Amino acid sequence: MPELHFTLRWPDGSRETCYSPSTVIREHFVEGKDYALPDFLAASRTALNAASERVRARYGSPCSLALGQLARIEASAARFADQPNARVLFESFKE
Repeated sequence: MPELHFTLRWPDGSRETCYSPSTVIREHFVEGKDYALPDFLAASRTALNAASERVRARYGSPCSLALGQLARIEASAARFADQPNARVLFESFKE
């Protein structure tokens, strides 16, 4: 299964490189687009859960790495929850 890394820029300017076990994430994000924090979180949940389910379909169990990445994204996003106009830039995919 082809894995994929992607880079985010958080509202404070910090960058984070993230992981997906599947390229399904490409169906949910656009390189160079910034997302309102709630929209970014919703898309992240959908994309990484879909990636985990693809792993489950192929190997019989969900992908703990995808679910762990989602937990890290949610923890990082929590730092900006009190900022009503917080946006996350989806910088790029890295295969």
